[in-house]
Order: sequence, then structure tokens, then C-alpha cells
Amino acid sequence: MRLASVFPFSFALLTSLILIGFATSPSASAADAKRPNIVFILADDLGYGDLGCYGQELIQTPRLDQMAAEGMRFTDFYAGNTVCAPSRSVLMTGMHMGHTHVRGNAGGPDMSKQSLRDEDVTVAEVLQSAGYATALCGKWGLGDDAMGGREGLPRKQGFDHFYGYLNQVHAHNYYPEFLWRNETKVALRNEVQRRDRSYGGFTGGQATKRVDYSHDLIANEAMGFIRDKAADSEAKPFFLYLSLTIPHANNEGTGMSGNGQEVPDHGIYADKDWSDQDKGQAAMITRMDSDLGRILDLLKELQIDEQTVVMFSSDNGPHNEGGHNPKKFDPAGPLRGMKRALTEGGIRVPLIVRWPGTTPPGTVSDHVGYFGDLMATTAELAGTDFPEDTDSISLAPTIVGKPQAQQTHDYLYWEFYEQGGRQAVRRGDWKAIRQPWMTGPTQLYDLKADIGETTNLASDHPEIVKELETLMEKAH
Repeated sequence: MRLASVFPFSFALLTSLILIGFATSPSASAADAKRPNIVFILADDLGYGDLGCYGQELIQTPRLDQMAAEGMRFTDFYAGNTVCAPSRSVLMTGMHMGHTHVRGNAGGPDMSKQSLRDEDVTVAEVLQSAGYATALCGKWGLGDDAMGGREGLPRKQGFDHFYGYLNQVHAHNYYPEFLWRNETKVALRNEVQRRDRSYGGFTGGQATKRVDYSHDLIANEAMGFIRDKAADSEAKPFFLYLSLTIPHANNEGTGMSGNGQEVPDHGIYADKDWSDQDKGQAAMITRMDSDLGRILDLLKELQIDEQTVVMFSSDNGPHNEGGHNPKKFDPAGPLRGMKRALTEGGIRVPLIVRWPGTTPPGTVSDHVGYFGDLMATTAELAGTDFPEDTDSISLAPTIVGKPQAQQTHDYLYWEFYEQGGRQAVRRGDWKAIRQPWMTGPTQLYDLKADIGETTNLASDHPEIVKELETLMEKAH
């Protein structure tokens, strides 16, 4: 493994800042303070505008709004891609779409193209090597118990513990017949009617008997991990990757019943004059919000909230796959496009960071970052090194309230292989999109003046178009 020091924002300075934040916490040792616990929570298909703190008016997300008020909200943060597997590959490896191994959602029985390899180094491996206890609860999607997928199984990629889904189509169903605990199937009480759609050898479906709601099980597992680690006499710091399936639709369920928004009840939306699908979409997001609140409350109960960095984001833009009406909720907010687009609505996502006593509360950052930065950020926080061939910059200076020390990317890059393919680059305020990729015409937008990408300026600035096309070729 070739390692590089993180961006030279002084780790001694970072440590001193953290120690100041922990000075009032009698339970925090100096060693703990230098190495905070890290919780990264990832929603699935949650849009930039789906949260109250990002402008949502119909769906209630009080705990995430509170998290933003107590921490930092990023306005210009991006997913690794516009669909699941490649976006998560960027998140785990710190490499953008021109470099990371998993470039798309693979089909067929061979999962090698959608699975991480032995030579791929993940965030979890870096933190595990640095002495962190590591766990993944929820959806993985980068390795499978199928041909070509076993190299990418979570416990071969740096996680001490895994509970949830391996296969993406399996993860569509919120009432599955089983979940995985490490490499063992754990039977649930649900019964599933299958639909003829093979994905990595797995066929999706919809439950005919609904007892065990997977999201609840995954959230409880994550909380159990936190409790166990807080009670550990070794006081080992931990990394928890909580990869939720909410509010992704059950695509097979949509095709079978017309409603892919699976949730036990509609909660506060039950009496709304909305379709069941719309109620389900809203209820899923509010349920997720409530569980995030439970986690924050648990950290406080265990007196480790000031020792724990919590980050929340989404794997890509909002979907239109569950039978609900996206126009009702305006899930992309001011952005154009949805999942599978490389316009801002497909790739710009929420990022909220909360670290009591360290991250300045109620702050908003317009720093331009992306999923790949998790690698350098967590390495910086853990005081360790990470692979030198990544496309990762630490967000730690911004997170601890020292934006003047924050390094910036020269550019960010995405590519998408479906629907004829497309590429995108952001450099400063300029954003270029080319489709079909490699050969198609390039659109150019000034995001500072036109966040909704309504006016193509390519003909007005051919020199900038050429510059960004050159970056596309270099990045790919």
C-alpha cells in the first residue's frame, strides 16, 4: 500500500483544537481526543432538497435540521456518481470516477465489475490499520456472495463487523427473507414473492407477509455497535458506516403493485390528502430522520458525543421509481435533474457534519468537496496516512472551523455509463456536461449565476469548453 500524508494542515494544530473542545469532558482521555469516533450516515436516493434545512417544506426532518443547527451544513458537496454502486466505490476508495474500479451498476451473474478487489484500499481498511474498530450496517453493494463478488465482501475490505444487504436488488426490498451478519444469512419472518429480474444472481421481489422492517433492524444494529464500543474497556475509537436504504424505492415492488415506497406506517402523513406512494415517500424520510435523532441522543447518553464526528449525506440525487409524485416534494430543490443525470440534481447532495465542541455550530460552508474526500478526512482525523494515488482532500480544516487552511480541488469529475454515457466536470463555478460521452456536444454552465443550469453558455465561452473537455480526457 502506497501511503501519503494528508494535506499539510497541521495534525498538531488539529489535535490542539480538538483537545480544547474536549476540555470540559471528564470522560475523554487525551488519547481519545486525538482520535475521535467517526460515524458516516448515508441515505439512499435522498435529494438535495429533501431536508428542511435545505429548503423542504412538506416533509418534516426536525432532527437533521437540528443537526445542521448544531453543526455545519455544506452547500456545494457532491456524490461520487449519480447511481449507487460507483458512487459508493468513490466514497470507499477516495478515487473519482476516472480512477475507481467500480464504474457502474453491473448486471448478470458475474459481479466482478461491481465488486472491490483485494488491491483496492478502502476508508475502512485505513482506519482499521490505524487501530479503529470498524462496522458497516446497511447496504454495501460493492461485493457479493456470487461469482466474482467475494473479493469485495465487507470483512475483506476493512470492516470488523457487517450487518445488512450485500446485493443491491436484495436491498430494494424492505421486508426481505434474510439479512447478512458477516458471511452468515440471518433469517427474517417475512415472505417474499419474487420477480423475474436477475442481478448478480439475485432476483428481487415484494413481501406478501411483512413482519420485520429491515431499516429498523439496521438502525438498531448500528446503535448496538455504538453501545458495545462505548462500553469497551480498551476504549478503542470506532468507525461506523451506516448505509441506509431509505428512501430508495423497491423497484420490483413498483412493478408488481404500483407502490415501491415500503414503510410500516405513514405516521404523521396518514391523514394527508396524498397518494399512498407520496405518503410512503414522506414517511420513509421522516422515519430516517427520527432514527438519526436516536443515534445522536445515544451518543449524548453515553457521554461520547463530543468525542464523535457524525456526518450525514446521500449517495446520489432523488429517484422517480416508487410510484410517488416527485413534483409534490421538489426533492432536488433549486437544482435541475434527478438520479441518473449529471446535472446538479443528480449529483449535488446534502452534507451535514456535527461534532459538538469542535465544529462551529450553525455554520454553512460553500467549500466544493465530494465523496472521495472521506478518505483524506478520516485519515486526518485519525492521525494516519492513506494511499497516495487517491483523488482525496481532507475536509478537516473546514470541519474544525479553520476554512482558511482548507485545500481545494482543481476540479471534480464524474462519468456515467448508462443511457449512452455522459461526463461532467466542475472547475470553480464552471460546470461542463458532455453527452454522449467522449464525442457529444458539451454544455457549459456558470453555477454561481445559474445553479439550476438553465442557460448553456458553451457558444459564448469556447475556450472554457475546450479547457474542461481536456480535463475530461485527462480524468478518464
